[in-house]
Amino acid sequence: MTKNYSALHESMQTRTLANGLRICYLPKEGFSKTFAILATDFGSVDASFTFEGKRYDTPAGVAHFLEHKMFEDEDGNALQKFARTGASPNAFTSHTMTAYHFSCTDRFEENLKILLKFVFTPYFTDENVEKERGIINQEIRMVEDTPNWEVFVGAYEGLYRNHPVRVSIPGSEESISHITPELLYTCHRAFYSPKNMALVVCGTADFEQVCRMAEEISPKDAPEIGQRHYGERRAEVHQPVVTRKMQVSLPQCMVGFKDEPVPAGESRLRRSLIGDLAVRILCGDTSPLYAKLYEKRLLGRDFDVDYSLIPDGACAILGGESRDPAAVREALERETARLAQEGIEPRLFRRMKNALYGMRLRMLDVPDLYARQEIASVFAGEHYLDFAGLFDTIHAEDVQEMFRRWAQPNRSTMSVVEPK
Repeated sequence: MTKNYSALHESMQTRTLANGLRICYLPKEGFSKTFAILATDFGSVDASFTFEGKRYDTPAGVAHFLEHKMFEDEDGNALQKFARTGASPNAFTSHTMTAYHFSCTDRFEENLKILLKFVFTPYFTDENVEKERGIINQEIRMVEDTPNWEVFVGAYEGLYRNHPVRVSIPGSEESISHITPELLYTCHRAFYSPKNMALVVCGTADFEQVCRMAEEISPKDAPEIGQRHYGERRAEVHQPVVTRKMQVSLPQCMVGFKDEPVPAGESRLRRSLIGDLAVRILCGDTSPLYAKLYEKRLLGRDFDVDYSLIPDGACAILGGESRDPAAVREALERETARLAQEGIEPRLFRRMKNALYGMRLRMLDVPDLYARQEIASVFAGEHYLDFAGLFDTIHAEDVQEMFRRWAQPNRSTMSVVEPK
């Protein structure tokens, strides 16, 4: 099926194969590089699930471990194959997905075949799993020594009592010591089913050939997907403050506001747009509050804002270096309460909305960012290009309602990394 978005001067072609694999082609005529991403709707939060009648409570970090091991094949390493074609491959695991991707200027079909084959053909042995364990242990030690990462993990620890988002994506040295080839095969069967996956290509390619190759290489059968368990939810945050001590020159802080999950049937893309707009109005780098706090030297250029959707949850996280984290938190909570009560000044709302629309528009000319946004939207049953129409449905009252939720008692937490 071809969909045209005349207002954006963009189009896309989509198809769902008989085995359930969703394919989307985003044409970019004249671009020198083509980007392809194959992802599964399986991330670090999907640690507990029921599959084939059995309950699994897997060790933290299993999705990330599986990502590392997928490049191994019986006839060699996929990275070495990509190196021979001149492609640039990589992969990542987030809270909600695991993705494998490459970009290339030529030999696209050869590279796509490599990608499809290694992702759909797992190969795990005791030896290669043990070897990878040592590599991942080094990665874990590195991220645990990174203040930016630790303050981020602390924010989720404060927001949630028992949701698996509390746990660091790569897990711990202790948790990954329990990962076996058998467990990796189980997770692959449970979540690397074509019906739980999507392929997005952005650039210049033959859509029909992409579909033929995917149909030929992906499994004909699509196993049922594991049923996930995320624990019970509470409206209130788990801890008001989470503190760590590390070798930093200035304290690092992140303030989190806990939001309600997206109700069934409601657009997750629209909620994400409202959330992005809210955090930028609250303390984005062109907001009035940011200017005040910057003048007082309470925050710097590294201050960042983000709104995230997770299974059974949603939250806003704002943070960076600050000589007085408590003052930053107080200012954010005070401004949230004011916006919840008084609403948003119309000129500020229009300016921020136009700026966010422009930022979303610019992503369309960056194939890797565009494709990543599209694949996340596909997993939510939507398409990224729908953002243009959704923007017209977002009003200041929608953002004010979000601020009202954040301003309720016990809806905020602060994670701090203090100097030792």
